[in-house]
Amino acid sequence: MTSYLEFTFKINPVQPWSEILMAELIGIGFDSFTEEHDGILAYIQEDLYSEETLKELNLLNSPDVEISYEYRQMPNINWNEEWEKNFTPINIDDKVLIRAEFHESQNLPYEIIIQPKMSFGTGHHATTHLMIQQMYDMDFKDKKVLDMGCGTSVLAIFAKQRGAGETLAIDIDEWSVENSHENAERNNVDLKIELGTAENLGKEKFDVILANINRNILISDIPTYVKDLNDGGELLLSGLCFFDVDDILEVCKAENLTLERQLQREEWVSLLLRK
Repeated sequence: MTSYLEFTFKINPVQPWSEILMAELIGIGFDSFTEEHDGILAYIQEDLYSEETLKELNLLNSPDVEISYEYRQMPNINWNEEWEKNFTPINIDDKVLIRAEFHESQNLPYEIIIQPKMSFGTGHHATTHLMIQQMYDMDFKDKKVLDMGCGTSVLAIFAKQRGAGETLAIDIDEWSVENSHENAERNNVDLKIELGTAENLGKEKFDVILANINRNILISDIPTYVKDLNDGGELLLSGLCFFDVDDILEVCKAENLTLERQLQREEWVSLLLRK
């Protein structure tokens, strides 16, 4: 079994910094979190951990928040069982339910059934909510769709449920790719799923590109997305905090993208742009 490290982060003040810290930790390999009254517990595979990379995180060096941490090696346990214990359904505006097979149906217009594994972290809930909210009002009928950083492929699955045509899901994490195949089958949708990054792109064009990742990757990859987006196509972004928006929009403006809609939930933001 994979060996894990458990980090205890003490955060003062806790809000809004706990969610922001989780976003930064996801970017360096942490894959699951538990929120506590004075901070968070965070988990990472021992072979992925780099103390130097952790200490370079912006938030740990910010004058706006006090963060301390300690860690310990976790015993070898069945992590999938642990994820299941802590995974709760996500109800989005009584329109879309993201649930596991062991949860009851709520008879909403759309249901996405996933098997929660390491590719799904609690820090993703607000951004997933924003992406689904945006997608509910978009036209996916027969559109060619790309889901970058797909995780469990919830967004790709929802696009297919909304009538999308050929849909490609890409993630850098092997767990996510494996989980995406399982979830596509579980929801009876046909997805093309690849292991990789934006370097996989350049071979085809898309009508809609979905990217729920993080600020640094988005800033780096938006020019690539735009090259692979058809004229009139839509780019939907999240994984962003409110203070990231100006930097992201500056990149988008340079790529001649037009902001169509901006949504915010807590400190998280989603941007819908058109080419």
